[in-house]
Amino acid sequence: MYSLKLILLYIGWALLWAMVQVLVLYQAGYAWELTVTDGLVTNGAIVLGGYVIGSCLRFYQPELKNVAYLLGSTLVLAGLGVAAAEWVLEQALNGQTAYLQFVDATLPVRFAFAWLMLLFMALLHGLWAYMREQQQAEERKLSLEKLAREAELHTLQQKLQPHFLFNSLNSISALIGARPEQARCMTQQLSEFLRGTLRKDDQQLVPLQDELQHLQLYLDIEKVRFGHRLQTVLEHQSETLTLQLPVLLLQPVVENAIKFGLYDTLGDTTIRLSARAEAGQLVLVVQNPYDPATLQPRRGTGFGLDSVRRRLYLLYARPDLLTTEQSGALFITTIKIPQSL
Repeated sequence: MYSLKLILLYIGWALLWAMVQVLVLYQAGYAWELTVTDGLVTNGAIVLGGYVIGSCLRFYQPELKNVAYLLGSTLVLAGLGVAAAEWVLEQALNGQTAYLQFVDATLPVRFAFAWLMLLFMALLHGLWAYMREQQQAEERKLSLEKLAREAELHTLQQKLQPHFLFNSLNSISALIGARPEQARCMTQQLSEFLRGTLRKDDQQLVPLQDELQHLQLYLDIEKVRFGHRLQTVLEHQSETLTLQLPVLLLQPVVENAIKFGLYDTLGDTTIRLSARAEAGQLVLVVQNPYDPATLQPRRGTGFGLDSVRRRLYLLYARPDLLTTEQSGALFITTIKIPQSL
C-alpha cells in the first residue's frame, strides 16, 4: 500500500512539472509534440531518481554531519538522470536537429534544476521519516505508560485482597469450635467472593448492579464476623444500576467504613451506601459513624482509600474523584465516576 501511494505521488509530481515545462517551452515557440515529449522524458527521469533516493532513505537516514552523502548522491542521480533523458530525447526526436541543439545548450540548466528537485525530494523524505519516527516513539511511550498503569492497578487490587482474606480466615478459625455451622457458611461465602474476584480480574469497568452483587457477598461475610453490631443500608436510583465503575472499587471503601465505624464506636453500627446519577457522573456516598473524641477517622484515609484514589487517578487522570469529610458523628466518603457518553 505504501509503495503504491508513493508511486502515484511521484507520477503526479512528474506530470505537474512536465506540464509547467511544456507551457514554458510552448510559449518560447516550440511545437507541442516536442515540448510534451521533452517534458515527460526529462521530468520522468528526475522523478525516477527521486524514487530511488527516497527508497534508500527509507532504510538509511544519514546524520546531519553526513550531509555530504545526501549532496553527493543527489548530484550523481541528477547527472545520470539528465544524461539518460538526453539519450532518450535523441532517440525519440531523431531528425529534430534544432530542438536537440536547444537541449544540448540547456544541459547546465537542466542539471541544476534536476539536482535541486532531487535535493528537495530527499529533504521531504527525510522530514517524513523523522515525523514517522517521532510518531512511533510517541506510540511506544503511550503503550509503555498504559502497561505501567495496568501493572500498578493490578498491584493495588492484589494488595487489598490479602488483608481481607486473613481477617476472614481468622474469623473462620475462631468459629470452627464454637459455631461450626456459621464457620461452614462463612467458608462458602468466602469461596463465592473469591471466585467472583477471579472472574473480574480481566475486567476494567462493570455495571453498578454487578458491583453491588459482589459487595453483598463481602457484607455477608463481615456480618458473620461482627454479628448484630454491623448493619448496612444500600440505596440507589434504578437508573444507576447500568452505570459503569471500576471493578472491585466499592469493597475497600466499605471495608474502610466498617473498620473505622466499628472500632470507633460502641454498640450497633450502620454503614450506609447510596448511589445517584448526577451531571454525567455516578456519585457514590459511603457513610459510617465515629466518635469525634477518638479522632480515628483520620486513619480512615489510609491505604484503603489511598489505593482507591490512586486507581481513579490512573483511570481518569483526575485527583478530585474521591473526597472525605466529617459531619457531626458521621465520616463521609464521596466518589464520582465519570460516565462516557
